[in-house]
Amino acid sequence: MSSINYLTRIEFGEGEIRRLPEFLGQLGSMRPLIATDRGLRASGLVDRVTDLLGASAAVFDATPSNPTEEAVLEAYALYKDSGCDGVIGLGGGSALDLAKGVRLLSGHDGPLAQYTLVAGGLTRIHNRICPMIAIPTTAGTGSEVGRAAVIITAEGRKLGIISPYMLPSIALCDPELTYGLPPKLTAATGMDAISHCLETYMAPAFNPPADAIALDGLGRGWQAIETATQNGADKPARKEMMICALEGAMAFQKGLGAVHALTHPLGAIRQLNLHHGTLNAVLMPAVLRFNRGVIGDKWERLERLLGESPDLAIARLNERLGMPSGLAAMGVTDDMLPGIAADAMKDHCHATNPRTATPEDYVAITREAL
Repeated sequence: MSSINYLTRIEFGEGEIRRLPEFLGQLGSMRPLIATDRGLRASGLVDRVTDLLGASAAVFDATPSNPTEEAVLEAYALYKDSGCDGVIGLGGGSALDLAKGVRLLSGHDGPLAQYTLVAGGLTRIHNRICPMIAIPTTAGTGSEVGRAAVIITAEGRKLGIISPYMLPSIALCDPELTYGLPPKLTAATGMDAISHCLETYMAPAFNPPADAIALDGLGRGWQAIETATQNGADKPARKEMMICALEGAMAFQKGLGAVHALTHPLGAIRQLNLHHGTLNAVLMPAVLRFNRGVIGDKWERLERLLGESPDLAIARLNERLGMPSGLAAMGVTDDMLPGIAADAMKDHCHATNPRTATPEDYVAITREAL
């Protein structure tokens, strides 16, 4: 068992889920809302958590794969109607981000668009909100230690709501909750974590601690992802992937880049409903090539860590993991690219890419990834 205070409090270790009632008591929450999804409900994990809490918890299990403002409002209505005084996010990044949206509304009026970073929402968010415990069940987004919730707003844009106050009160990271995760989901969420480590390392801000954390996370993820994908019961690999996800998000307080600037509008295409981590994996080789000329000796350091040119290393890893061959295989068409590029220019991750991209650059990157 380890207690870590870096950005927020982290409780990490196998079996830590059993201490959930203790942690809620420390936060003064007597009746939390559990924000989760129907897949976890069907798996029995939600029942395992509610058994720990007795009859005190309300459950919202309709989190979409890309969380929407509509779902946040539905969950918040249940929060109010049930007399809740805290939020538990249980699941992957979608459930954790939806839980953050509910937490925001516990102290702020809607709509959510006014709190997005691109709308100047950072200064509108205060700390008079309910406590939250984030419990990841995948090793991917790192939302458990992230200050952002990425939500599809009522206007149909996938945008980041970012504030230090959005950090969960406690991140409860128990690798046991990822044992047996299906191979495809393990691979897709794992590539999300790896993309965070790569992008934040390339981001131009001067932050040596974040760079060191990103490289440590990348090394762990690189060594463990194929084993974790092939054998869902491999405990050391599952632990390493959860650390990779945790460290990727610890580090991306420094900023992300073009991969995420593009995956956010791609993920907002309702008729496709694309998985965020899979999109990151498919886009990463083209973005690495786009950034190569401006990241200096970071390219050589990545080359030493990954064993070959980073873009080729990621492309070959994608192939071994069974990632889609390109965006076209995921349903993205050439006529969608100008609109995606226009939205990428407005995304909060655009500004922290090491090489400034134009709309034409974004079209070229996505076309290369088709």
